[in-house]
Amino acid sequence: MPLSRSTVLLLAFTALMFFVALGNHQLQGSTEPRVAGIAMEMQLDRDWVTPRVNGQRFLEKPPLSLWLDVTAMRLFGPTTLAVRLASALAGLASVMLLYGMLRRLGRPAGLALLAGLMLASMASFWGNARQVGEDALLCLGVSLALLAFLRAHLQARGDAPSWPFFALGIAIASLSKGLLGLALPGVVIFAYLLAETRLQRRLQLDAWLRPLAWTLLGLLPLLFWLGLLYRQEGLQALREILWANSVGRFSGSFEDAGHFEPFYYYLGKLPEAFLPWNLLTYLGLWHLRKRVRNDRQLLFFYVWLLAQFLLLTLASSKRMVYLMSLSPAAAVIAAEYAGVWLARWRDTRLARRLPSLLGVLFSLVLAAYLSVAFWVQPHADRKESFLPLVEQIHQRQAQGQDIVLYQPSERLAGASVFYSRSRLPGLYEQSALLQYLRETPNHVAVMESVTQPQAPLKVLDKQVVGRRVYYFLGAENAP
Repeated sequence: MPLSRSTVLLLAFTALMFFVALGNHQLQGSTEPRVAGIAMEMQLDRDWVTPRVNGQRFLEKPPLSLWLDVTAMRLFGPTTLAVRLASALAGLASVMLLYGMLRRLGRPAGLALLAGLMLASMASFWGNARQVGEDALLCLGVSLALLAFLRAHLQARGDAPSWPFFALGIAIASLSKGLLGLALPGVVIFAYLLAETRLQRRLQLDAWLRPLAWTLLGLLPLLFWLGLLYRQEGLQALREILWANSVGRFSGSFEDAGHFEPFYYYLGKLPEAFLPWNLLTYLGLWHLRKRVRNDRQLLFFYVWLLAQFLLLTLASSKRMVYLMSLSPAAAVIAAEYAGVWLARWRDTRLARRLPSLLGVLFSLVLAAYLSVAFWVQPHADRKESFLPLVEQIHQRQAQGQDIVLYQPSERLAGASVFYSRSRLPGLYEQSALLQYLRETPNHVAVMESVTQPQAPLKVLDKQVVGRRVYYFLGAENAP
């Protein structure tokens, strides 16, 4: 069956947005060096069960994104392009999934296309789909689970073919982000069924039990990996990933998790959450509110946006990237509201020019994003890249110096493993550091510090990456 013109247009637009110049800059920020380093270490150790960063167990999330990164590095080489491919493919799949499912749900082709274009061009969605990490995969899993549930639920006989896709979405989401990958679709389905029960004033028990049964099936891959992890690392590893890094992050009891923000954090981020379509999303929420009682599909996207926002607001650990899973619902609401305005111009002289004007608009949007990809992001390497620091490590090693990392941050440890294709030794006690440096002048340590180290440490050189300063250290009076 040939693809429609709208499908080809959206596919081409999204592919250009997510893949062009994807590998033309180095690892940047805190997430990319850490995740790329863990993937490289997984490849070096050939251990697909326990993620590690510089030899230390790292169990913040399940390893689906790491498995895909390792596979890409084996196919295409250990490059920044390879470790970003999984996120870009997940972003592309999320956009095409939203478009395809809206069409299957009977929404107009123009609205489905507009929603897909808006999702692909949301700034936060675009940025996350082009960086190393698991959040684009999480968004894909959540979107697949929720859209498959909606299609199955709205069909008279439950649309049995959609339920396996629902289970697949749960598997992708939970293997990407653990319990959060279960909670994000779960809270939406619970709130939607509750709202529907109140509106219809009757309880349909099978509507509640069917997604629960398929959820259990979707959790089997996660449970299988947890079984392997228990066999290899023991009960403490399960406590670490299920309790400390899931429940602890939500409640705030896991103090080492970081990213703790006040409950109003996301309210302050609303002006930038869904740029450049913020205004359409928020006005749409208000303008379309009366339609949700009679439009079960629109009600679902309302619940998707609001229920997930409330869940993330209640969590203690907060980051802007966590809002990515809300983006498909925001895109639908923005497109629905834009459709209201476009309908008002159908009988005007602009009606024939609207497709051309929208084409110009999204061409300008594409040009703006590609400008960032071609020039802004590579320019940021001057301040954000760890490559010059790792190159200096290599130069010193070539001169016969032995390098260790002292209390390395996850980003430093990850970047060193990724670019070195090897693991540098780590020291974690000051006494061990001094003893090591005093053994010979060829012993050098790399340390991150907000102030310049003092005697008996001797600063040999320093590198600045972003706002962080890394010192190359020897010891005074070393033999």
